[in-house]
Amino acid sequence: MFKDRKEAGRLLAQALKKYSNNENVLVLAIPRGGVEVGYEIATGLNVDFSIIISRKLPFPDNPESGFGAIAEDGSLFIFDFAKASLASEEIDEIIKQQKEEIKRRIDVLRDGKDLAKITGKIIVLVDDGIAMGSTMYASIKLCKNKRAKKIIIASPVSSIGVEDQLKSMVDEVVILLKPKNFRAVAQAYENWYDVPDKEVVDLLKKYKMVKKNNSI
Repeated sequence: MFKDRKEAGRLLAQALKKYSNNENVLVLAIPRGGVEVGYEIATGLNVDFSIIISRKLPFPDNPESGFGAIAEDGSLFIFDFAKASLASEEIDEIIKQQKEEIKRRIDVLRDGKDLAKITGKIIVLVDDGIAMGSTMYASIKLCKNKRAKKIIIASPVSSIGVEDQLKSMVDEVVILLKPKNFRAVAQAYENWYDVPDKEVVDLLKKYKMVKKNNSI
């Protein structure tokens, strides 16, 4: 178990130390929970850092559970079982709603700026944990569409099954904890809370200051 996301990020930075000081490495964190983890990785490795917006597609009657995800470039991942349990019109409406939330997050969290350049980069995709994996799968699709040179998944915790699936999709997977009875990401942390928008914005500003000071 991790004390908090900060500790988890620092441990992941140690596991990824071979990428330290590499100008071609870009850490992309999935907001909101992944941003503190990503910040610790990026500052620990002294590499570039930004965010990638990917949203879960929630079931109408159970928003905590999802049937897929969509990334900010429109990359879409939907589990096969969803197509049998939801009407296409219902799926389309949920996708529309999440596209609106993606736009809001780009405006608020990234100040409306475009996604960082991915083409030819070594991308470290980060979240604070991977449950079903849908938001990560959509993010991977985006990075492949943008022709990333290499894709690395870094997360403090996931299920064993999801880790195996990720290994078939990307170049490298670094996951620190794989509980046998994995139920939710929160179970891996002593201090768990829902991260507000302001904390994401503050961490991105803090990273810019750290990078500026390191370059002097």
